[in-house]
Amino acid sequence: MKITKKQKPFNWHFLMPLMLAASLNPLNSSMIATALPKISESLKISAGTATLLVSILYLVSAVAQPTFGKLAEIFGPRKILIIGSGFAACGGLIGGTIHTFISLLIARIFIGLGTSSGYPSAMLIISRRANHLENKTIPGNVLGNLQIASMATSALGLPLGGVLVGLFDWPSIFYINILIAVIILTTTLAWLPADMKTADFNNSQLLKQLDLPGIGLFAATVITLLVWLFNLPTFNLPIFVIMMFCIVSLIIWERHAKVLFFDVKFLWHHQDVVLTLIRILLLSICVYTIMYGVSQWLEATHASSAEVTGLLLLPMSVVSAITIPPIASRNLVRLPLMVATLASLVGSVGLLFFYAQTPLLFIIIVTTGFGIVLGAMSQGSQLALYLQVPVKIMGTASGLLRTFGYIGSIMSSSLINIGFRSEATTSGLHLIAFLMIIVSLIVAVITIFDQSLKQARKRSKA
Repeated sequence: MKITKKQKPFNWHFLMPLMLAASLNPLNSSMIATALPKISESLKISAGTATLLVSILYLVSAVAQPTFGKLAEIFGPRKILIIGSGFAACGGLIGGTIHTFISLLIARIFIGLGTSSGYPSAMLIISRRANHLENKTIPGNVLGNLQIASMATSALGLPLGGVLVGLFDWPSIFYINILIAVIILTTTLAWLPADMKTADFNNSQLLKQLDLPGIGLFAATVITLLVWLFNLPTFNLPIFVIMMFCIVSLIIWERHAKVLFFDVKFLWHHQDVVLTLIRILLLSICVYTIMYGVSQWLEATHASSAEVTGLLLLPMSVVSAITIPPIASRNLVRLPLMVATLASLVGSVGLLFFYAQTPLLFIIIVTTGFGIVLGAMSQGSQLALYLQVPVKIMGTASGLLRTFGYIGSIMSSSLINIGFRSEATTSGLHLIAFLMIIVSLIVAVITIFDQSLKQARKRSKA
């Protein structure tokens, strides 16, 4: 049945559970940072051990996002949102009540699984809804709201975590997941339409539909890739060999499997999707290098306090959120990606002029420019993907978009380790800047010669 505009297909009742679900993962990614010192002290573990609570969420999310996207395509995104909220609530309960390091790791795994259902399910629900509109309008503003919600909660995660830890101690950052999960569950049941009827599967058919070997090989590929990246700049040959074996095995399996988890043939014939994924990976390297690398340099070399450093990077988050609405309202694709690429290149060159005596105003201007990169690349890539893939695989594709963003953020830590081998020096920052310039130039070549972006622009205006 077609939906008319008069029926307000994307009203706030419809959007609220989707925005909350899509925001819970980035919220948990940032919120825990302020709790790590208290957790280390309470459990009597080292700071390095405590950071595993951060890494495990990235690792689980990188694998789970496309996996839950695939599950949403098979069973229905509304069901997966409900299941995901249950996982998140369980993680919050375990982490809040059982105070051992192992229990916290398990809690973060549950939270990573639960929160990974949000974004791919939301994208699938929105694309199916838009596909039933009479004129099949591209919901640019709706997609933009998803990005703004994710960025806002990621930025608010640090201060929110600080307030919760200050008032209620560190278990509160786990308990808050129960509250949010209950709100997501309630609003999903009350306001989201039931999933389209799917075929009934018996147990053997269910296993075939899930493509468990494909999911397993994809998980092994991502895990070994991330472990290998964590070890850089040290080249871990055994992990690299295992990673390449997993990649080759995944490609061979998916080329011949009857039911696909990771559609290699689709990607082979749609290089535009591959370029979109590579682009967001490369730009994410530059953005997160600024977030994590420049902050280290400011404290170590520029003699800025942690509080000042946080305030210096705050305009970056604000600008990224401001950048999205004008892009979303006009359904722009190629222009924001070109702007993101140019801003990344200019900002990377700007890092070469960072010295211990550099005025803070200049540092703020350069770092704030990467807010444009973050906002423009996020919304531009999201809309490009929306236009490039069919509705039936929107869940898996959206999950992959998030996965490539995670990989980019982890690769940024490798880039930072190359520059700051022993300490955060100005010469090391300049080496990082040169590497970022190279990455930005690669993105520029990809974007300029990506003819599919011109076609996407025509489709967005149709």
